[in-house]
Amino acid sequence: MTQILVGVVMGSSSDWDTMQHAVQILQEFGIAHEAKVVSAHRMPDDMFAYAEAAAGRGLRAIIAGAGGAAHLPGMLASKTTVPVLGVPVASRHLQGVDSLHSIVQMPKGVPVATFAIGNAGAANAALFAVAMLATGDAPLRTQLDTFRARQTEAARAMTLPPAA
Repeated sequence: MTQILVGVVMGSSSDWDTMQHAVQILQEFGIAHEAKVVSAHRMPDDMFAYAEAAAGRGLRAIIAGAGGAAHLPGMLASKTTVPVLGVPVASRHLQGVDSLHSIVQMPKGVPVATFAIGNAGAANAALFAVAMLATGDAPLRTQLDTFRARQTEAARAMTLPPAA
């Protein structure tokens, strides 16, 4: 059985549209992960159990996506020293700004690394987890360097329409 290194959790299955971008990055890099719903509001006991067991299970990072009040990342961080990477999920009414503020404004002493609202934030949280894991894994570092080089080449190949 492969050791799960990264947990990808979200407050609701409706967050999957955003959080699947984190999972896709982890899959691209071959990082063993799990994805599940762990709601801070509807299943707090399960959420606390997940956080409390994270280090013992060998998790090296938790990517937590949440919309609205966005308590999930901070509440997980309050119960584990495993790094929590928070992804604000766009909400219907405030487009994720509420989620961003809830995650980024953690009080001193219980940090949550916070990423952009939405799909880019989910992908970047996974890339950050890959970078953390790569500090002690030379082949993974090479894979990340190759990924970055491909991004650079794609940007260099971009063309703009001719000026009118």
